[in-house]
Amino acid sequence: MGYTKARGFNMATAKKLLLVSLFYNANVAFALASLKGVNIPMYIAIKRLTPLAVLVAGFFTGKGRPTTQVTMSVLLTAAGVLIAALGDFSFDLFGYTMAFTSVFFQTMYLVLVEKSGAEDGLSSIEIMFYNSVLSLPFLLFLIIATGEFPNSLSVLFTKSASLSFLVILLLSLVMSIVLNYTMFLCTIVNSALTTTIVGVLKGVGSTTLGFVLLGGVQVHALNVTGLVINTAGGVWYSLAKYQQKKRNKLPKLMTDVDGHRK
Repeated sequence: MGYTKARGFNMATAKKLLLVSLFYNANVAFALASLKGVNIPMYIAIKRLTPLAVLVAGFFTGKGRPTTQVTMSVLLTAAGVLIAALGDFSFDLFGYTMAFTSVFFQTMYLVLVEKSGAEDGLSSIEIMFYNSVLSLPFLLFLIIATGEFPNSLSVLFTKSASLSFLVILLLSLVMSIVLNYTMFLCTIVNSALTTTIVGVLKGVGSTTLGFVLLGGVQVHALNVTGLVINTAGGVWYSLAKYQQKKRNKLPKLMTDVDGHRK
């Protein structure tokens, strides 16, 4: 419609992004499955292992060794997850397995998104468009394989008579679009690791709300201590990256000043 700048659909690009879409949908499927056995705070804590997974994946894909502060902050984040898990007396093997599998798939698709933005020059909108189109076959397979189709259609039509349901559905659709756009944009502009760390900081609010509003969680000293350590790791990473950015800007500023003098 002319409101955004994006190239037309290209089959060669679609083939390159096929794995991104596959991993993206696998991440969503395993994440939802894990919530059947894992409470919200612990689910968020497990997902906070993603920065460590991204850090390791980046090292093996040739991104080089990160700074000491970045490495230590990510390790602190992961240590917090392990401590929190020790305080989770409602441990569910199936739920934890699904959550860890989700971490793997999230790592893979974020690394591929970062690579697509850097090597192929794709914008956030273009990646989101291809991901949406390529997701349709996977999602169709999932709703058929899980038996949701055609029962889900009858439920949808029944619920559509409710104004509150339509409002919630519309809000969730808009929020998912904004979430995907900003997530892909952050990954392209910054890095896959930064996107996951931002998710750690975002999880502070989600964890607190999960404890207070949703219930079903046995609060233990280890659980709370682990989440605090986990959050501290996310804050440390943010400060380390901010300081690194300032240091990188200084040489450029000095070069510009010298050039102006000449």
